[in-house]
Amino acid sequence: MNNRRQISVFKIGGAILTGLLLTASFPDMGRSYIAWFALVPLMGAIREGSPLAAFRLGLLGGMVHYLSLIYWIIPCLRNYGMLPLYLSVAILLLFSAYLSLFIAGFAAILNWTCRSVKMLLFAAPVIWVACEYIRANLFTGFPWELFGYSQFRITPLIQFADILGVYGVSWLLVLGNCSILCLVLALRKSNWHKSPLTRNKVLTAWACFILVLASFWGYGVRRLETIEAQAAKAPLKRVAVIQGNIPQEKKWDTAFQLATVDRYLDMSRREAAADPELIVWPETAMPFYFGHNAPLTNRVFRGIAATGADYIVSSPSFIRQGDTVAYRNRAFMVSSREGRITGIYDKAHLVPFGEYVPLKAWLPFLGKLVAQVGDFTPGEQGIALEWENHRIGMLICYELIFPYLSRESTRNGANLLVSITNDAWYGKTSAPYQHFSMGVFRAVENRRTLARSANTGISGFIEPTGKISATTPIFEEAALTGTVPLMQISTLYTRFGDWFSLACVILSFAMMIFRIFRQKN
Repeated sequence: MNNRRQISVFKIGGAILTGLLLTASFPDMGRSYIAWFALVPLMGAIREGSPLAAFRLGLLGGMVHYLSLIYWIIPCLRNYGMLPLYLSVAILLLFSAYLSLFIAGFAAILNWTCRSVKMLLFAAPVIWVACEYIRANLFTGFPWELFGYSQFRITPLIQFADILGVYGVSWLLVLGNCSILCLVLALRKSNWHKSPLTRNKVLTAWACFILVLASFWGYGVRRLETIEAQAAKAPLKRVAVIQGNIPQEKKWDTAFQLATVDRYLDMSRREAAADPELIVWPETAMPFYFGHNAPLTNRVFRGIAATGADYIVSSPSFIRQGDTVAYRNRAFMVSSREGRITGIYDKAHLVPFGEYVPLKAWLPFLGKLVAQVGDFTPGEQGIALEWENHRIGMLICYELIFPYLSRESTRNGANLLVSITNDAWYGKTSAPYQHFSMGVFRAVENRRTLARSANTGISGFIEPTGKISATTPIFEEAALTGTVPLMQISTLYTRFGDWFSLACVILSFAMMIFRIFRQKN
């Protein structure tokens, strides 16, 4: 009995440790090297026992991970959703439990289908990527901080994302974890299920991992040289991003409307000394209906004309459709020479319970739970704004975390990606750092510069190689101007999208079907 209790405690401890190590891999701790062994304790804990036991351990590890990763949901709901603490905590627990199901599913499927070391090395990375892809797309999808994002600062390693996307880096990380697990089990003279870890198996595992890692790294080094050379030959433009640092509690107060507009105009006027050709304001920087509120709209137009640069500005908007009104979260391209709006982009992927209430007709009470929930309708995906002889792909708020949106706008001719957001909701938590980190992969996947303007930060520039060239601190007024290349090349990822992760989903289901037939026979 004592021996069983010790084994149980060891397994529970392994699951909890994996949850903590996973979170430590992401900002703002950001210890990317931890990701290479973060899954080892959990996989060691599920190497024996039933798939159900593995599912429970995976669920526990996932809960620890997501509770410590997205804890910022509580202050967001408390401060701006006006929810009581107990309800905010309950929502965090429920959401974390949902996300944990995918780690639990990984653990259960791995335990059930992989009974040999060879199968472990092949299947574990495939199953993990399949679970990530399903999480990223099921219902409205929530691909926040997929495993591969932990490596966003390791520039040579992530260049393969222009073929496989962030899922390719996740695949490599899990393969690395499997290799370390094999070594640990061999040193402990333990088995994977009933498969012994011999010296030859460990050497084979490490040879495979080193070969794949070297291939990734070698491709990255060569690709960096190629992209930097192409960027040097591309047309260059001067772009400025403005970070107004408007407190969220004042943002929609009508008493501060004029002061907010004047702050952005004054900051833009000062930054005009750096000679930008395009100035970008954050998401809903204008706290009024641009184009409908005539006095404030004209004030903005006059300020834009005075600087001589073109602008991307943002505000809520609405469209009358018969007797109904459709509200949009909109970005405007404004020409200083023509003195008019030359293009619009309406946010296409809305935030559930933030910008709309899912299943509102059937669950009307949900809208009342969040005091400041919006009632927006989505726009068309992939719209690229015309700017001179170029095009700009817009990403509003957490559209940045969905690869298909930047891919679609790039396929529609975007030479530059612009992300605008208001991360004031998150406060001084790790969320702004996590949000910004995912933009690195959008730049690499499509080989486009990404310029980001955030109300309270982080604002900055990410090069087509994924290198972060400039950033601002959070919760400070700031402005940056950078010279950015407008690239034309089309990557394999831009053309074919998530073919790799879809293949992993198919392979995972094939392995489960094969396992069912083996059990029957």
